[in-house]
Amino acid sequence: MAEEAVLGYLENNNEIRDSGDFAAERGIDHNEIVNVIKSLHGFRYVDAEDIKRETWVLTDEGNNYANVGSPEVQLMLAIPPQGISRDELQKNLGPTVFKIGCAQAAKNKWVEMGKQLISKKVEHVEDRVKDLLLQIQQGQGIGSDDIKALKARKLIVPQTWKGYSVKKGPSYAPKRKKVVTDLTRDNFQSGEWKELEFKEYNYSAKGQPLEGGHLHPLLKVRCQIKQIFLCMGFEEMPTNNYVESSFWNFDSLFQPQQHPARDSHDTFFLDAPSTTKELPEDYVQRVKQIHEYGGYGSRGYTYDWKREEANKNLLRTHTTAVSSRMLYQLAQKPFSPKKYFSIDRVFRNEAVDRTHLAEFHQIEGLVCDRGLTLCDLIGVLHDFFSRLGMTKLKFKPAYNPYTEPSMEIFSYHEGFKKWVEVGNSGMFRPEMLRPMGLPEDVQVIAWGLSLERPTMIMYGIDNIRDLFGHKVDLGLIKKNPICRLGID
Repeated sequence: MAEEAVLGYLENNNEIRDSGDFAAERGIDHNEIVNVIKSLHGFRYVDAEDIKRETWVLTDEGNNYANVGSPEVQLMLAIPPQGISRDELQKNLGPTVFKIGCAQAAKNKWVEMGKQLISKKVEHVEDRVKDLLLQIQQGQGIGSDDIKALKARKLIVPQTWKGYSVKKGPSYAPKRKKVVTDLTRDNFQSGEWKELEFKEYNYSAKGQPLEGGHLHPLLKVRCQIKQIFLCMGFEEMPTNNYVESSFWNFDSLFQPQQHPARDSHDTFFLDAPSTTKELPEDYVQRVKQIHEYGGYGSRGYTYDWKREEANKNLLRTHTTAVSSRMLYQLAQKPFSPKKYFSIDRVFRNEAVDRTHLAEFHQIEGLVCDRGLTLCDLIGVLHDFFSRLGMTKLKFKPAYNPYTEPSMEIFSYHEGFKKWVEVGNSGMFRPEMLRPMGLPEDVQVIAWGLSLERPTMIMYGIDNIRDLFGHKVDLGLIKKNPICRLGID
């Protein structure tokens, strides 16, 4: 009906000046007319131009005053000739009407605001606010000063009305033609194809975007770092246990039970199950012995080692817990050199800020062989980091409970024009390796770094919460470039 009205009117007239007036004259809903005009405009039956008009509509408060009167007039009607106390008047009108009514009536000099009584200064008043609101409600115009006053009281708000003016388009016809999209066998057999009008192909139209999965920047960097390890002949360690016992996470690494990192300020302990029941007893006794009395040139920590502390379950604070498991398993067989790596998530009870989260990813590599020295560690580090594109390295002595010597690794950042820390490294202590059962001439060199820091540098991200967590922009995940790392 709406389409017939628009096309039929234009057959004998040049223009529909206002779609709103056109819809009202024919008793058709304006939204229906607008939808038809948009469709006809798309197929070039008509040319349409926007019409916008600013109108004022009443707020909920304005509608209320249009029905029952303004607060100031309500207040005047509630004041008897002898006056009334503030408390009684507020009780009769309600707090909101009383407050607004007093302010407006006093501004208009209608009332005398005494300390005890409120009394009238005039007998008769005109509710101009209600009259203005009714005029706006009926679509009548009012003066700009009145508009300004009502708007200031938040009784009216602007509303934009949108419509169209319509003229004949280049493809105008009194009736829309049915455009065919497919040519069928029946069209040929009946000869109907000669009369059919086919829809034009739009070769520039884009198809629907495919809603497929997208790799996170961390996964891209992780994948390429994994390829670097594999190219260097490393095997990946299984890191599927987020929950570890304190024994594998701390004790087997020769970390004392009173170490600050082991308390609840740095570690997430589990409530259920709170402890483990699966530990190799002979190995546990050797670890207890080395902690209490030392050995292999060490004095130990000279304290009473407690099994209940070692049994506590926690969210692993580093993937070195996995390394300790793998080295123990390696020691149970005839020795053969190994190169292991892992990349996975770890958890620490950190204060969250732009550079720290309570969970992050750790990259770890280790080499286990006979006769390894600090020179071997430095050489492997140069090889590994050069494949990441970091050719300028410096090393600084450091302390770790389970490595000696230990070194922090620094690389010169060409973008920042300064040296930045990129990882930590060291040689595992004999107090850690010998209780496992590894031969005395076997040494282990190891290093670790976070996955987030190099990813943030490569993608120009300065807040870790924009990279990892619930605040990540999904647009970054969909559009982030391919990661390119290292050299052949």
